[in-house]
Amino acid sequence: MKMIYQLRICISVCILTWASHVVCDAQTLYDRSNMTLGRIDSDGRVYNNINMNVGRFKSDGYIVNRNNMNVGKISYDGIIVDSSNMTIGKVDSDGQVKDRNNMTIGRVKSGGTVVDRNNMTIGYAKGVSKTYAAVFFFFDLFRR
Repeated sequence: MKMIYQLRICISVCILTWASHVVCDAQTLYDRSNMTLGRIDSDGRVYNNINMNVGRFKSDGYIVNRNNMNVGKISYDGIIVDSSNMTIGKVDSDGQVKDRNNMTIGRVKSGGTVVDRNNMTIGYAKGVSKTYAAVFFFFDLFRR
């Protein structure tokens, strides 16, 4: 019985990680000067630098603002759409961030450093999923 329970937990964690880019603990986002920009908690809620809730990454891929209105969605393959279902960008598995015209606009490196198209550091998102970091730094959906 114990082995079946452990297997269920393992399968559940794998499915949640694949399907929803779940963040396990609250993760802080910093600008290039290490000033806090915000944080993402374990439920996907996003807070700004004064700890005000500005939105949420939901487990079904939808992104909502502070008023719980849909402002976008992240598909399982990293495509980001706005509330009109128009593609606004994509994050490749290697962290390359592309705009709606498939032009590279930046990258989220494996250690969490976020750089622009000129490889200049614009921030840090250690422990945050590459897709969440890209939405936060490049697509500004939480101000809608």
